Amino acid sequence: MSFTRRQVFGLTIGAAAFVAAGSRVSFAATDQTEEAIKAFTGGADPKEGTVSLDTPEIAENGNTVPVGVSVDSPMTADSFVESVLILADGNPNPAVATFHFTAMSGVAEAKTRIRLAKTQNVIAVAKMNDGSAFIDRKEVKVTIGGCGG
Repeated sequence: MSFTRRQVFGLTIGAAAFVAAGSRVSFAATDQTEEAIKAFTGGADPKEGTVSLDTPEIAENGNTVPVGVSVDSPMTADSFVESVLILADGNPNPAVATFHFTAMSGVAEAKTRIRLAKTQNVIAVAKMNDGSAFIDRKEVKVTIGGCGG
């Protein structure tokens, strides 16, 4: 991943302001997570099933937690996954990653590593091309927090 000079400068200023303020880390409220899900799905209520989240039950180090997501979809022009949103409801910003797919993707699967501040729910929301949405949640117990916790 590469950053432009402006992005790095903005991150540096943001970090300096955070340190200078002496603020404690605040964590996402449940309503922030729900708002992010509603915004992602366009207001549709996601149903259980179809999307499968793969996370460890216990993460010894919250700095690098492996997460995998897959969606059971034929991935044809008529029926495919448009995108998948990964959220961590105990992090300061619940939205962690978004993956975009097309019918030409063949499968709707992705793997990444995320940072978790504390024990919390990791949530995957899949948005389909017909406007429907699906959700899966897993609790991940974090022994050493990845965001200074």
